[in-house]
Amino acid sequence: MNSITGLIFSQFVPLLIINTLFLTILLRLIFFRYSPKRNALFGYFMFGCGVFLVTNLLQGVEISMGFAFGLFAIFAMLRYRTEAISVRDMTYLFLVIVISLINGVGPLSIASLIIVNAILCAIVAFGETSLFAPRIFIKNIRYENIENIRPENFELLMADIKERTGLQIERVQISNIDFLSDVANIKVFHYELPPRNLTKLDSKNYNPTER
Repeated sequence: MNSITGLIFSQFVPLLIINTLFLTILLRLIFFRYSPKRNALFGYFMFGCGVFLVTNLLQGVEISMGFAFGLFAIFAMLRYRTEAISVRDMTYLFLVIVISLINGVGPLSIASLIIVNAILCAIVAFGETSLFAPRIFIKNIRYENIENIRPENFELLMADIKERTGLQIERVQISNIDFLSDVANIKVFHYELPPRNLTKLDSKNYNPTER
């Protein structure tokens, strides 16, 4: 009994703490900051904890890292196949599985696990910043100055939309034109809006979609 208790506190508990800590960093400090989806946050966190517990407790069984990864990857695909999950969310699910498997059955020391987890979280945090790629959002607007949608008036269109919205526009796309009402539906692709410019827009109605 003492040997089992000693084994739990010398191996299992430190690995559980490391796994919980870095799942929290990945999901709460990185994922939730840019995509505040509490249901996804909870689901990913519990999924990662479950992967860690099962793989760690199966260490005494003949199981390879590849088999463990494939098992949970297949389970994840089956579980989320009916969900409208984006590529970004699927990537975070993949990272949750990677971290949990590394911590659960990875042949690394405690110090090495901390370094590997920290490097992985740092890479993800860098990928979420504008240093890696600018964050571009999509906003749908109804535009009444229909003369400006002509190809030769493209510069006037861009200038007019920038003046009215205060957005830093990357490009625009005309979805459809209603000649009866003399309005056009336009998709505006713009960079992330600085907080100081939010007063220029109706914050209640401003709900852009990230591309």
